Amino acid sequence: METERQLLEAIRGGDRAAMKRLYDRYAGYAMAVGLRYLPERDEVRDVVQDSFVRILTGIGWFSYRGEGSLRSWVGRIVSNRAVDYLRRQQRFVTADSIPDEPDSPDEPDIGGVPPDVLTAMIGRLPPNYRTVLNLYVFEQRPHREIARLLGIKENTSSSLFFRAKKMLAREIREYLNKQGI
Repeated sequence: METERQLLEAIRGGDRAAMKRLYDRYAGYAMAVGLRYLPERDEVRDVVQDSFVRILTGIGWFSYRGEGSLRSWVGRIVSNRAVDYLRRQQRFVTADSIPDEPDSPDEPDIGGVPPDVLTAMIGRLPPNYRTVLNLYVFEQRPHREIARLLGIKENTSSSLFFRAKKMLAREIREYLNKQGI
């Protein structure tokens, strides 16, 4: 299998087939990243298409840092484009308009929840909760960066994350109870 470095060199050398190989290699991953932010597949397809245009036009500025860095860069661009899409659609609201979730006991064990069920639960979170949760957990971005990216205060990012965790924990507990776990 072609390494990321080889693929990158071929693309930078003008190999159009290498551009298609890049797309083929990472399109599924890009869709998965996009689906963490946007539950509608048609919206995600638009974001992924836009992301690959940006990836292929900006590949000259990408700084290769070892195997896996190209994949990470693709994921970062997709997540940024998904957040931009949410902001353009005005589906991201500030914490002032979000109701409090009741306090709940300890976080449940997610070991009994299949990945597709957990993904669906995350997909049902309000867009602002889902976005902050994804950026913090999956993209490992600090609240300061999330706040800057979303145009909110750092403590609002922390609050949204906390509320997302509480809402998700409640859904997980309900699922585990229904399963008798």
